[in-house]
Amino acid sequence: MADTDIGVVEPGRRLDAIDRKILTVLQQDASLSVAEIGDRVGLSSTPCWKRIQRLEADGVIIKRVALVDQDKIGLGLSVFVSIESGDHSDAWLKTFADAVSAMPEVIEFYRMAGDVDYMLRVVVADMRAYDQFYKRLIGTVPLKNVTSRFAMEKIKSVTALPVPPMPVS
Repeated sequence: MADTDIGVVEPGRRLDAIDRKILTVLQQDASLSVAEIGDRVGLSSTPCWKRIQRLEADGVIIKRVALVDQDKIGLGLSVFVSIESGDHSDAWLKTFADAVSAMPEVIEFYRMAGDVDYMLRVVVADMRAYDQFYKRLIGTVPLKNVTSRFAMEKIKSVTALPVPPMPVS
């Protein structure tokens, strides 16, 4: 079985149905007590806590956070930024990735396949704030093309991953 197979956490250890239930419950509400999580997945507190600790140690659970409404804290503009680069060297990428990763407005940052090299999701207060961000961005390294697309309405936004069911053997 390859490391990329669904359900493989580390060689020889698979996510079972209870692990998957725990992940689903935690993604819905990570503030629940271990006892409440255990009740929802059919475990007592101690085995449930041990599973959560193992999922964290294995890197399946990366962190537990509070989700904040961007509009209510004054970050009402979401921008999707497509970037094309003329340079694809490791040194260029490291410089670019370090600079962009340090920009707090960048919420997501992906290296892409296809006609765009990089895609950013940026949140800022308004157009003026985006213009300031844009000027910093284009000053980091030489870029071939930068295209900004402004979100007019958020229709769907979730943080919970769809935990796949147990594969059938």
